[in-house]
Amino acid sequence: MTEIIDGNEVAQDIRNGLLESIETLTDAGTTPCLATVLMNDDPASETYVSMKHKDCEEVGIATRDIEIEPEAPAEELFDTVDELNADPDVHGILVQMPVPDHVDEREVLRRIDPAKDVDGFHPENVGRLVAGNARYKPCTPHGVQKLLAAADVETEGADAVVVGRSNIVGKPMANLLIQKAEGGNATVTVCHSRTDDLAAKTRAADIVVAAAGVPEMVTGEMISEGTVVIDVGINRVETEDGSELVGDVEYESVKEKASAITPVPGGVGPMTRAMLLWNTVKAAGDVADIEVDLP
Repeated sequence: MTEIIDGNEVAQDIRNGLLESIETLTDAGTTPCLATVLMNDDPASETYVSMKHKDCEEVGIATRDIEIEPEAPAEELFDTVDELNADPDVHGILVQMPVPDHVDEREVLRRIDPAKDVDGFHPENVGRLVAGNARYKPCTPHGVQKLLAAADVETEGADAVVVGRSNIVGKPMANLLIQKAEGGNATVTVCHSRTDDLAAKTRAADIVVAAAGVPEMVTGEMISEGTVVIDVGINRVETEDGSELVGDVEYESVKEKASAITPVPGGVGPMTRAMLLWNTVKAAGDVADIEVDLP
């Protein structure tokens, strides 16, 4: 019987667990605060930001909502980030991607104070992650770790294949799984568009994390019996009736073989949002020098 790993349920448990931590901080005079900066008019980005604010409101995290015209000069965005860096009441800063073409995305990431970089993408935070001393784990890979733990999946000694090598998911996911730490100690193979015989790699894996951004690329033929499959992808594809969301995994065929699998939607997505709250609360505790128990 294949276990369907319910990301909504695990994410709710995370949010519930954060309530006590947030109460501890607010009682001590510190209200965690997340600032979001939006510099594009993409409806999807606007929706993502709105959802993040709603998540914060539900658990008692304060928010700042800053919108910048996409045609504005890059310096307006950089000045905004500088102001948020200097604001002691703001603990986390998230610049919603993408930014306009005339803005250097790498410079945006470098501009954010590493202590407020709750996405975990500043070069300093990336280096700390690789070194095994993470300040913040990137939200999606951290969420995957939490899902594996919730499903009692043993990573130690496991052969894990990460399909995808993005800076946001693939690379940090591989680094987390290989760490000499809880939720790590796996032997990790990172596959990508230049990988020869991808199916041979995935069939040899105990755990497959699909994060390539290619709709339903991992099929049942590419999975061995009993494999744990985590589907990070979320892709909108056209159908006869309009469109639908699918993952990077061909769900129905893979489910027949997997011992556990995440659905799309309702798997990794809710965890990404929950771990952003987790990082924001951690940031507030670090600034206030208050030790809080994080779920």
